[in-house]
Amino acid sequence: MTIRVMLVDDQVLLRTGFRMVLAAQPDMEVVAEAGDGVEAIQVLRTTAVDVVLMDVRMPKLDGVEATRRICAEPDAPKVLILTTFDLDEYAFSGLKAGASGFMLKDVPPGELLAAIRAVHSGDAVVAPSTTRRLLDRFAPMLPSAGKEPRQQELDRLTDREREVMVLVAQGLSNGEIASRLVLSEATVKTHVGRILTKLGLRDRVQVVVLAYETGLVRAGGGHL
Repeated sequence: MTIRVMLVDDQVLLRTGFRMVLAAQPDMEVVAEAGDGVEAIQVLRTTAVDVVLMDVRMPKLDGVEATRRICAEPDAPKVLILTTFDLDEYAFSGLKAGASGFMLKDVPPGELLAAIRAVHSGDAVVAPSTTRRLLDRFAPMLPSAGKEPRQQELDRLTDREREVMVLVAQGLSNGEIASRLVLSEATVKTHVGRILTKLGLRDRVQVVVLAYETGLVRAGGGHL
């Protein structure tokens, strides 16, 4: 299966570089490009895309708002936020907006390709521990609106699912969670799947975001 990729960045040179890397892959094809968020949304109305590589700072409509609008649509493509170290707060906002993960613009080609494949298959694009470090830094700066209603969503979880959610948000892999709780890795994977379904989340990254928003996990690694 060919992964259909869209590049959204106002810098033509960067898009060219990404396109060259992706074009060399037998399982990927760049099917669309856009120079800003408005153009990206317009193109997606007529072009089938699996994964969007989304820049943050662009004219007309930034990547965070474009991600929010794209992910709100049914059968939306997966979105990877592209950022630099000094724009990590925008990556956090992008995750809250529905992105499946974030990457640095200077990521090695191999990691970029692996991330695209991972997101396309439904996995998170970054290790939960990496996401946690980002959230530890910026969660206090970006308080969530409507915290109480979001906390009520957690009531849908069983005690075990809540326990698994805490460990996911603390950056543990399925294997590490299985070892910690003395469960099989398949059982942990089932619990994670049920958490995603019950809470209406797309992937593990959004599990981490919700855990921080509700206070289930606190910046610094503590939890309720």
